[in-house]
Amino acid sequence: MTDKIQKRNGTVVAFDSVKIMNAISAANKAVEAETMTPTDLLFLTEKVCNKLPKDELSNVEQVQDYVEETLIQYGYTKTAKAYILYRADHTKIRNSEGDLMEIYERLTYSSAKDEDIKRENANIDADTAMGTMLKYGSEGSKYFIDNYVLPKDIAAAHMNGDIHIHDMDFYMLTETCCQIDLIRLFKDGFSTGHGHLNEPQSIRSYSALACIAIQANQNEMHGGQSIPNFDYAMAGGVAKTYVKEYFKALKAFFRLKLGVSACKADELVVKIKSKIKVKPTMSEPDIFNEALLKCADEKMTEEFLASADAYACETALDLTEKETYQAMEALVHNLNTMNSRAGAQVPFSSINYGTDTSPEARMVIRNLLLATEAGLGGGETPIFPVQIFKVKDGINYKDGDPNYDLFRLAIKTSAQRLFPNFSFIDAPFNLQYYKPGDYNTEIAYMGCRTRVMGNVYDPTREVTCGRGNLSFTSINLPRIGIEAKGDIDKFYEMLDEKIDLVIRQLIHRFKIQCTKKVLNYPFLMGQGIWIDSEDLDYEDSVAEVLKHGTLSVGFIGLAETLKALTGKHHGESEEAQKLGLEIIGHMRKRMDDESKKTGLNFTLLATPAEGLSGRFIKMDQKKYGKMEGITDREYYTNSFHVPVYYPIKAYKKIELEAPYHALTNAGHISYVELDGDTCKNLEAFEKIIKYMKEKGIGYGSINHPVDRDPVCGYTGVIDEVCPRCGRRAGEAVSVEKLRELRKRYPNVPKCCE
Repeated sequence: MTDKIQKRNGTVVAFDSVKIMNAISAANKAVEAETMTPTDLLFLTEKVCNKLPKDELSNVEQVQDYVEETLIQYGYTKTAKAYILYRADHTKIRNSEGDLMEIYERLTYSSAKDEDIKRENANIDADTAMGTMLKYGSEGSKYFIDNYVLPKDIAAAHMNGDIHIHDMDFYMLTETCCQIDLIRLFKDGFSTGHGHLNEPQSIRSYSALACIAIQANQNEMHGGQSIPNFDYAMAGGVAKTYVKEYFKALKAFFRLKLGVSACKADELVVKIKSKIKVKPTMSEPDIFNEALLKCADEKMTEEFLASADAYACETALDLTEKETYQAMEALVHNLNTMNSRAGAQVPFSSINYGTDTSPEARMVIRNLLLATEAGLGGGETPIFPVQIFKVKDGINYKDGDPNYDLFRLAIKTSAQRLFPNFSFIDAPFNLQYYKPGDYNTEIAYMGCRTRVMGNVYDPTREVTCGRGNLSFTSINLPRIGIEAKGDIDKFYEMLDEKIDLVIRQLIHRFKIQCTKKVLNYPFLMGQGIWIDSEDLDYEDSVAEVLKHGTLSVGFIGLAETLKALTGKHHGESEEAQKLGLEIIGHMRKRMDDESKKTGLNFTLLATPAEGLSGRFIKMDQKKYGKMEGITDREYYTNSFHVPVYYPIKAYKKIELEAPYHALTNAGHISYVELDGDTCKNLEAFEKIIKYMKEKGIGYGSINHPVDRDPVCGYTGVIDEVCPRCGRRAGEAVSVEKLRELRKRYPNVPKCCE
């Protein structure tokens, strides 16, 4: 047994086993069902002491870990839980205001490159004044939630790394994300709280107001904002632009060919407009022609008017195409530069498209893809909006489908710019909601993967628009796998305990969200973005309409969990794959059962976990050491994915991951990693996307290498010549040119001078 121990402040003191006995006794007194005798206390204390390494200096945290482990090992699970709460309470006491002040000091005086807490959100520039202010609020809020809001056992579970409550700083304030119906919002205009915006009348204004709507909604929610019907929504702007350009061209034709004044040409145009009884569109050009022919007279013969119509149609089409490209270019540029949340964050935006076959919608998507392919001002790959091309057989999937050419262009653009990703309406769990021609029944995905479609609360409203996720919390699956020590029954027992705890936490958060009123969300609820909120008054509660949203339990690290339980992950073993599907199937059933029990939409999420996977594994490495294939890397594997480091063919990876998509109804994505320049092999790219569709993937993406010019810092696909600085590999760039480039592009390295 050791005779020394290191305290948290680093000092080394004499080891006293009585303190261990007292701590166990205090925890046991809080549990009526597990009374310990003095002999039991001595036995457990001895077992803890025997676990301490004799030749190493142990610290307090390690000793407490051994206490928890020993209590569980000898069947005192309730006492172990009480001890965990006792430990969490003392951690809270140590995490006093002084610790919060230390965090504020780091935020104030350190740069983002030196501080993890300033790099938690890629959308926030925490080196700016407003970015730092946002982090002040975030860290203060987390402290408040941890210490004064969460039930003790839930706070302990989050603090100890058993679970992770996402966006905890917004716990008392708002919801995660929403799918915005721009068609409904734009009708008759809307308000952002600082004046009313009229209904847009051109594709440029449609594009601008789409960005404003995303920005306004982002200011009231902590997650991403999605447009589920972008092509349908923007088509109206193209139609209005086309009509406007048609009559402008007609007026110019009359002035030129008839030699009349502008005033007289206007009169003729007004007369022609009066003959049009239906709303004209690009797909029905005869409407214009018929109206013109009704105005025929001796001076304006049918032949003359036919020429006028042909000229106006051709001119309008050409100008509308140019206007649409500029509008889409502006959308991409705006969503990568405009700010929300006090100027500190770019909105996390996503748009879904690909199924509207009207000429107007096709023009929008064609030009959006071309603008995306062109990149930002310096040729950079745009991060936002996250673009999702909705694949549907009969609409865009195969040669002969009306939008197949857009599918091909989407593939070409994705091979160049990583976006769009691809969602699949024909996946059985998506197709069950689909009604041809009704965009509100087409599955849409939000950003990284979130999906909201089914509706237990109101099965008649299983729709896309106006709904979103309320909150989600993720479970540390690998830790349960490690603790189970190969015992599958024990694994499920511990998993169910964590699911019970997370469900209780989600309901706790939901009840707080239900205390809010419309006035707390002047845009989201006040402008009717959220489903059924249009029927509420300013002082009304939002509790009932929130029930249309989802409460999600997430998970990461299935691969490491299987490795801990069986010695192999699902990429290595069919048995592991079978167990993996059983585990995730069990979690999904728990969500379905809870939905039936409560009437709320409990769903299962394949958590993206880009940052969370690192947090969990750091804590588990400290607790269990580095276990081969489990805790020996810097991160746990994303959700149900086959590990990225494991060599596997793309088609096999798709086959293995596809069944999990059907189980994770709150959202999912599968990535395929390709080497080389995918732009040079678009046929292979298309085959992989189609294989995803045929295997039942709901949402997929192909990742591939993106080049970086070491001199000017340009990031994107570089063929022979860098689009930014114009140099070829091995060539130099003058200091003068670098300085000039740096005025436009802050990421140009100074070291290259």
